Amino acid sequence: MLPGRLKVLFLCTGNSCRSQMAEGWARRLKADSIEAYSAGIKASGLNAEAVRVMAEAGVDISGQKSKTAEALRDVAFDYVVTVCGNAHETCPVWLGKKAKVVHAGFDDPPALARRAKSEGEALEIYRRVRDEIATFVRSLPGALTERP
Repeated sequence: MLPGRLKVLFLCTGNSCRSQMAEGWARRLKADSIEAYSAGIKASGLNAEAVRVMAEAGVDISGQKSKTAEALRDVAFDYVVTVCGNAHETCPVWLGKKAKVVHAGFDDPPALARRAKSEGEALEIYRRVRDEIATFVRSLPGALTERP
């Protein structure tokens, strides 16, 4: 770890889509200030559409692994960012040590894509959420300390 970098965990339910995208964006855009991780309450593998739309944006997350928060229990995080949208599911609760928990909810692309009329429409949902996550990550680390 570079001195002065914040350890940030992006936490969601399955660690397959939103948290993986957030980790990928943070590694790409904020490597100088953030040491990024992602996890979920269960490991669900990487979502293929998330990998695809991130690659379209020039970010390769195909080598990332889906993991549980329990697998990272020994990491002393500065911040845990929950990225799931409460309207669709219940965000996991971080029970780890000392980290400040910040919620930045995003829509659940796999859930929304199930109602899409075509593959193209489904991918547009993934792209929209990808871009929203990128905007949030660009605002880091400032957005972490500005939230209640």
